Amino acid sequence: MNYRNLGSTGLSVSEIGLGCEGFAGQNGAMTKTLIDAAEEHGINYIDLYIPDPAIRVLIGKALRGRREKFLIQAHLCTVWKDGQYKRTRRIEEVRESFEDLLDKLGTDYIDVGMIHYVDSLEDWREVSEGPLMQYAMELKASGRIRHIGLSSHNPKAAMAAVESGRIEVLMFSVNPCYDLQPAGEECEALWDEKNYEKPLINMDQDREALYETCSRLGVGITVMKAFGGGDLLDGSLSPAGMALTPCQCLHYALTRPAVATVLTGARTIEELLECTAYETASGDERDYASAFAAFPKISWQGHCMYCGHCAPCPQGIDVASVTKFLNLAKAQQQVPETVREHYAVLPKKAAACVECGACETRCPFGVEIIQNMRQARALFGR
Repeated sequence: MNYRNLGSTGLSVSEIGLGCEGFAGQNGAMTKTLIDAAEEHGINYIDLYIPDPAIRVLIGKALRGRREKFLIQAHLCTVWKDGQYKRTRRIEEVRESFEDLLDKLGTDYIDVGMIHYVDSLEDWREVSEGPLMQYAMELKASGRIRHIGLSSHNPKAAMAAVESGRIEVLMFSVNPCYDLQPAGEECEALWDEKNYEKPLINMDQDREALYETCSRLGVGITVMKAFGGGDLLDGSLSPAGMALTPCQCLHYALTRPAVATVLTGARTIEELLECTAYETASGDERDYASAFAAFPKISWQGHCMYCGHCAPCPQGIDVASVTKFLNLAKAQQQVPETVREHYAVLPKKAAACVECGACETRCPFGVEIIQNMRQARALFGR
């Protein structure tokens, strides 16, 4: 298992994480089996949004004696009422649910406390200016949560939270179809078939800017819905018009700026192993670029996807990294210190480009790589 830094939190997280869908199914029967498998395969990051008290008890039992082996991302603002999950902004319910969470899990702290499901700017204002954010900050100050996070499907609401400096981790929906959809307050629009009826071209600018801003500010991204609820794995359901493999979906998410871990909603051991197989998959198995270039409904023409098809450069330039740092700087209309320092340690800079064009002949998306190298040389001075 490979591990990545979760933004600036200081946490090292497995790039393949575990969601809680498998815990919720079959009345929690798979809980211990999935956590056992996660430990065996090096997964150390688990997301727990589920407020069902019975499932929380089962998870607590499964974690007994090995709590320190896992980093737990759990959600504030989730409550269990009338036998079902509900979101709340009532501070009394938030407090009661969090105390229940710690009690049922048998722990006295949570590694990342997620402010749950903020999909509108109005909701973010209510959260950030009201008692909920104050409570989250109190929990962090007391060590009961180590870091404050937020989950969202809307890049505009997420951007406001990230730029506020109040959150350290963002849980966000990342996949090649959702990334084409504009910001909105209704997350159902991301998978509404009507929004894919017309040809779509290139990534939504708000989403791209969000990933780049998270990278610049040190906010780690934990990914949900990497498989689009399974739709992307089924050609008859995929909004793109053809199926992708789990490896391709995982690799796409893991090559976005600031992404640290992808939370896989495995319901069975077989599904979990299919995801952990990413760690030993070949370059061809991970390659999403060829599939993207063949999508009948979507085009990324002229847009760098950081897929690495441009390699190898005869001069040894890591073209994808240079392009990523160039885009990070262009998005901010300046060269942030972190971007400058990361660029500085590249063994070969854009100035080494001799404009042979070998990279451009290999790019599936027709990116003007030589022009990007010229811009990077001018921007970074080498």
